[in-house]
Amino acid sequence: MTLSRPVAALLAVLLVLGACTSGGEAPPGPTTVSVWVSGDPDETQAFLDVVEAFEASQGAIDIDLLVVPERDDLIARLSTSLAGGEPPDLFLMNYRYLGQFEAKGAIEPAAPYLDGSEELSAEDFFPEVLDVFKTDGVQTCMPQNVSSLVTYYNADLFERAGVEPPDAGWTWSDMVRAATELTRDADGDGTIDVYGMGVDPEIIRVAPFVWSNGADVVDDPARPTRFALGSLDAIRAVQAFLDLRSVAGVTPTDEEAASADLETRFLDGSLAMMFESRKVVPSFRTITDFEWDVAPLPEHRRPATILHSDAYCMTTVSERHGDAWRFLEFALGTEGQSIAAATGRTVPSLRSVAESEAFLDPAEPPASSQVFLDSVPYIRAVPHIETWPEIEDIVNALLEEAYYDPAGAGEAGELVVAVLQQTQALFARANED
Repeated sequence: MTLSRPVAALLAVLLVLGACTSGGEAPPGPTTVSVWVSGDPDETQAFLDVVEAFEASQGAIDIDLLVVPERDDLIARLSTSLAGGEPPDLFLMNYRYLGQFEAKGAIEPAAPYLDGSEELSAEDFFPEVLDVFKTDGVQTCMPQNVSSLVTYYNADLFERAGVEPPDAGWTWSDMVRAATELTRDADGDGTIDVYGMGVDPEIIRVAPFVWSNGADVVDDPARPTRFALGSLDAIRAVQAFLDLRSVAGVTPTDEEAASADLETRFLDGSLAMMFESRKVVPSFRTITDFEWDVAPLPEHRRPATILHSDAYCMTTVSERHGDAWRFLEFALGTEGQSIAAATGRTVPSLRSVAESEAFLDPAEPPASSQVFLDSVPYIRAVPHIETWPEIEDIVNALLEEAYYDPAGAGEAGELVVAVLQQTQALFARANED
């Protein structure tokens, strides 16, 4: 087919224009910042909501959010990616597991970005949580929350049993007495239908009660060289913890704990109290069969609790620190923290949001969310040295064995000796440099 001269000329022009377009640079698109977090669907909805709001607020940066269900899987994946893969620009992690990444130089310090920020100021955050994410006085990561360990309780079970609900200043003895009255075999078949208390035998559950009894967990929180659990006050606190199962019998057995975890038992109404952080609130807000609330931890001699906090960290090898920081400014600013708080998952690290209705909304349970803020002055942290995750694994295994001792008489003194012996080398390894 022969083309007319005008048509042929037009086609030639179009071909030239097409060649210029295909050979030129395409208009720049949004930068993509990768962010890795961990948690179950109820927990991670907060992150999804914040990312959606951030992307809607601007068009220059897209967030590639990876949600890894289990924390250990996130740690393993992050370790592998830093060793030779493609690590994320940002990751969110509990302070207890950061030491291993700090030791490898994998974290880009947040300090210069925070100092130069017009959106965030260190003075606006709770200092108790900012300090945990510092190394040699330098801010390394930015805390997303300032949660602590508190007591969750089923208010309906307390009312039916005629037991006073927990409140500020209640003692360990008060807790054991209430748990004993609430533990019951409702149908007389020899099987406990409702347990009064639920607590996992882990060092992060024992630590606040050691502190409450006037003792220390390690010899030096900043640069620990060993556990300090050998004092009489520490041993007494550990023994009281072990006695919950072996003497009082107010917590589930190991077989029962394996068949249904504590969160499940609380949800179905077969657990009157449990010690947990803020992370269970989204799940507990699905409860419709009974009323529930929170209270401070019981005390031995003084109020004490343990920090449960995650922070956003920028990886050193990332080439998008500026864009990653821009996302942090949104996520940790008033709008981002208000969005996260609305899901129930977080206790905002930004003081103004924590003290606002975004967190303290009386229409959303728990009604006593103020308890989390009242606990902040009594928060303490365990170390986050390089070997702490390995130390936790060893101690938790020993605690579990003593707690569920089939002979029914776990001895705190023997446990402490084993803890000291089996963790000595790990503390030494963390202090080699």
